[in-house]
Amino acid sequence: MAPRRSPGGRDERPAWVDLRDHPTADVLIIGAGINGVAAFRDLALQGVDVTLIDRGDVAAATSAASSRMIHGGLRYLENGEFRLVKEAVAERNALLANAPHHVMPLPTTVPIHTIWSGLATAPLRFLGGRGPARRAPRGAMLIKAGLTLYDEYSHAGRAADGTGVPRHSFAGRVQSLEDLPDLDPTIRCTATYYDAAVRAPERLALEMALDGLAAHDGARLATYVEATGASSTAVDVRDVVTGETARIAARVVVNASGPWTDLTNATLGEDTAFMGGTKGSHIVVDNPALHAACRGREIFFENDDGRIVLIHPQHGRVILGTTDLPADPREPAVCTEDEVGYFLELAARVFPGIPVTRDQIVHRFAGIRPLPRASDEDPGRIPRDYRLERSTLPGGDVPLVSVVGGKWTTHRALGERIADEVLGLLGRERRVSTAGVAIGGGRDYPRPDDRGDWIAVHLPGDDARAGVLLDRYGTRAEEVAAIERRGRSRWDEGRHLRHAPAYTRAEIAWIARAEHVVRLTDVVERRTQLTFRGEVTPSLLEEIAKIVGRELGWSRRRRADEVERIQAAREAARVAQASPTSVTPS
Repeated sequence: MAPRRSPGGRDERPAWVDLRDHPTADVLIIGAGINGVAAFRDLALQGVDVTLIDRGDVAAATSAASSRMIHGGLRYLENGEFRLVKEAVAERNALLANAPHHVMPLPTTVPIHTIWSGLATAPLRFLGGRGPARRAPRGAMLIKAGLTLYDEYSHAGRAADGTGVPRHSFAGRVQSLEDLPDLDPTIRCTATYYDAAVRAPERLALEMALDGLAAHDGARLATYVEATGASSTAVDVRDVVTGETARIAARVVVNASGPWTDLTNATLGEDTAFMGGTKGSHIVVDNPALHAACRGREIFFENDDGRIVLIHPQHGRVILGTTDLPADPREPAVCTEDEVGYFLELAARVFPGIPVTRDQIVHRFAGIRPLPRASDEDPGRIPRDYRLERSTLPGGDVPLVSVVGGKWTTHRALGERIADEVLGLLGRERRVSTAGVAIGGGRDYPRPDDRGDWIAVHLPGDDARAGVLLDRYGTRAEEVAAIERRGRSRWDEGRHLRHAPAYTRAEIAWIARAEHVVRLTDVVERRTQLTFRGEVTPSLLEEIAKIVGRELGWSRRRRADEVERIQAAREAARVAQASPTSVTPS
């Protein structure tokens, strides 16, 4: 639906107009990252009138800056976080079943250079989460013990339909170099286990939000709406696009703003010190040799400084990450030149015969993990589990529930816990569980053996194009294909984009209409993989702005502003990335 215009010429989005004109909700959730979205979806499925707001887009900050893994947290075993690991592998297996269009098994290989190293100090870390500041490298025996326990948790968390992952395996040096011939030849052996990858995390979060909207008429999503204050019974909000303000009365308020939780609470009049997040940065490189060297696996290993780092192929590119540095949520999180140098060095260590250079970087990203405040000096030892803190809006009795912690893999379980807390406050009972509910285009998704038959029935025509759409949108691909077929006669929208031929004009138009787009950056950074693959150019921005602008009723000036906004943000990021930052933990 195109935005209406006020007499002053400002865009009036239907989502904002509805919020402004009907400023009440049973539950108001602040923060549309993955945890806020999970709680929103769960509560909507319970029939609760729930409103979700965010000062940006869905999953636009921390949730968009992940390593694109869905994992149980193998290394969390060292810190004794057994409950979290058990829950995470169960949730990983559930996502393999509920979101098969976005989540798939990921073979993960660990290069190993020693056999017995690390065993002497392991009990201190394993049982108490503590040990010497300078740890010995993890050797084969220690990794074997960890993977054996990890397999047991994975079996215990097997999804109801049998979805799961194979057990780990070890290979000696000769076999390892046959399987991965470009690996550092000084390795002693390798271990391979399975977790999962999410190839479009922002899209998965969006589809969950859309599921919530579809589940209940009283569910509302308003992006680019920020909380600016609070009274005893309501939260003051502002439309970031137009500057208009409103006051939303709610029976329960949930603060799910991730690393900004304390800052949001301060805005609401509540002084808290719950958060102690760390920054994780990544680079994405266009290096076909490195991509091929991975053989479809993630390479997961320990660097010389003891940090666990990764090389992860996706979408024809390779992710290198990540760091774990103290971070201030009041400052933008950027991947700096020092961090880039760190990543290039680690790539040279793992694949010494494959040059990885700065000019191959097509994308950098960084985010702040929403970790709880902790006194530990080593960021890697900060607990990764989550908890809920309850207070009230200032001067009143409206409950304020603050979410502390949380991670991509466990979002459904955390969303369920938030929903149960809220339902208790509302005096309502849970109606359904989200445990086995398919997400978005994962509904009725064909099994691999049935893929061809499904395409023949639901996406007749060009099988190659049908396969692309099915991978991107799951069973929602039918909607896109129908528009592409109609578009050839109406607007010639069946044509591929001139500057990004993997996408069509009809596809971009459908995204603008159906996927809650407010700004151009929503399309180029999160609804598509264009930014991740490094394909965004000024010409492409102009091309997409014209399509999106037509669908959303933008003026020529608005289209130009949207393009300029993206270009200015990219330039600001380049300047910030040049600042020095040590990658050695304090």
